[in-house]
Amino acid sequence: MTVRFTNHRLGLYVFLFALSGTVLGISAFFANQFLPKIRPDFTIFSIVVSALTILVFLLMLQFAQPWTEAIAYFILGILWLTMAAWSTDIVGNVQCDALGGQRIPIKNGGDMSAQSWCYQMKVTQAFSWTAFILLFLALFLLMHLCGQAQRFGRPNIWKEPIQELGWFGEWPGYYNTHSPGAPGMPGSQQYFPGQQYPQSGYPGQQYPQGYPQSGYPQGSYSNMQHSHSGGRAITIQHQPNGGAPVVTTTPI
Repeated sequence: MTVRFTNHRLGLYVFLFALSGTVLGISAFFANQFLPKIRPDFTIFSIVVSALTILVFLLMLQFAQPWTEAIAYFILGILWLTMAAWSTDIVGNVQCDALGGQRIPIKNGGDMSAQSWCYQMKVTQAFSWTAFILLFLALFLLMHLCGQAQRFGRPNIWKEPIQELGWFGEWPGYYNTHSPGAPGMPGSQQYFPGQQYPQSGYPGQQYPQGYPQSGYPQGSYSNMQHSHSGGRAITIQHQPNGGAPVVTTTPI
């Protein structure tokens, strides 16, 4: 698991949870004041969008692959964009301070402060635009990081657990793999004299003198050992949290 990507993703989720929860609370208050006859369309839509966002994020915290997360970001982003534009159309450029002392009708013949309603609509408007921008920024970053992982030798990263994505400049990790080079674990590979390392073009990789030059291997290899007839062994170990592989030479 790559720690930096996981932490940034969790931070995004927490922030969007807060935005969605606030909008959901305001929408529930409007529903209590206005439904079923006053502004029903916008009130119901805002409840659905904010509640759906919270539900989808709770599911993605447990079950997510990059392709499913990308679809979720896109659909939720469109919904939040719609609500942002709708709330802007309703409240427009109204200055809430100018509404002091005015009242607006609510259900059952009552009324409420127009200034209070205006402030809450402004919050809904601002949070909707913020959620839209964050979701599409997250979609762009997700596509970039998946492309980076594919260049680093993980062509099927879109269908793998999203926790394996690396941050900028990091190698993809191995989800739920605590000892990536341990025997019997995924990603272990033994090399014997006369074999060559897979080539992948990892820039700047250094190997001890007398050994073939190669980049970081493709696929899920994370720990390789090459026995040499001269009494030395070279071990290449992938870092599960990102970063360049570690090359170690030991006598045998």
